[in-house]
Amino acid sequence: MFKKKTAEDIIVDLVVYISLIFVGIVTLYPFLNVLAISFNDALDTVRGGIYIWPRKWTLKNYEIIVSNPQIYNAALVSVARTVLGTVLGIICTMFVAYPLSRKDFVLRRPFSAIMVLTMYFGAGLIPTYLLYRSLGLLNTFWVYIVPALLGMFNVVVVRSYIESLPSSLIESAKIDGASEFRILWQIIFPLTLPAVATIALFIGVGHWNSWFDVYIFNSQRPDLSTLQYELQKILASVSMQVGRNPDYQMGAMAETQQVTPNSVRASMTIVATAPIIMVYPFLQRYFVKGLTLGSVKGE
Repeated sequence: MFKKKTAEDIIVDLVVYISLIFVGIVTLYPFLNVLAISFNDALDTVRGGIYIWPRKWTLKNYEIIVSNPQIYNAALVSVARTVLGTVLGIICTMFVAYPLSRKDFVLRRPFSAIMVLTMYFGAGLIPTYLLYRSLGLLNTFWVYIVPALLGMFNVVVVRSYIESLPSSLIESAKIDGASEFRILWQIIFPLTLPAVATIALFIGVGHWNSWFDVYIFNSQRPDLSTLQYELQKILASVSMQVGRNPDYQMGAMAETQQVTPNSVRASMTIVATAPIIMVYPFLQRYFVKGLTLGSVKGE
């Protein structure tokens, strides 16, 4: 039998439901507003008053993006970079996190201390550029992949998750004659899927959203341009055109002006975030558990 709710229980439930509805509205409204602006006529958007539904439907804001012939190759490069970078990043993270989680690893503490320092100190842009040039990474696809193979934060998340697993699993596998490589990929890896899914989301989003490294390290290779960099160039081009328009600067748009920086920025946001939004539901069930159990713990 169900216990009858008291007045206090009903009040608490109402407060919880109202709070969750409020948080949901606050979370969804910015995205819905950007979506509405992206499908609304640019001239009409300047008038204001667009909230979660377009007032004057149009696809002009997206046409300026898809009409760029470079955008399709850039999208393929971004997908290749994200997929390959995520897969290799997970492999490298597992190879480092597993030995650092083993208490019988003699150099565990020194290696951990040295690697943690990289989370707080960096050489700077110029030494980084010189290093990449000496390694022959400039103007190559691998300048996207190699520098991002290992992140200490991801290592800490996975290492802490592995440390939460029963040590008897590894001991039993060793008694059965399993090698360290087999223990890692056939026992530890399947059990750390929540943590792996968490860092996969971090790595993938980082690769997908990156554009500054294209500008700095691959500016002479248009064929290696990424989607984010091409979108950034489109926005800069539209902003420059509008900036030269005296009517716009005075507050009056010319009728020939079909897009504005605000409308293009909104459509760019949708194009850039749509793939991540589609992938996130598949990782969501692992994300909270992986991030919670993989939180930083003391040595």
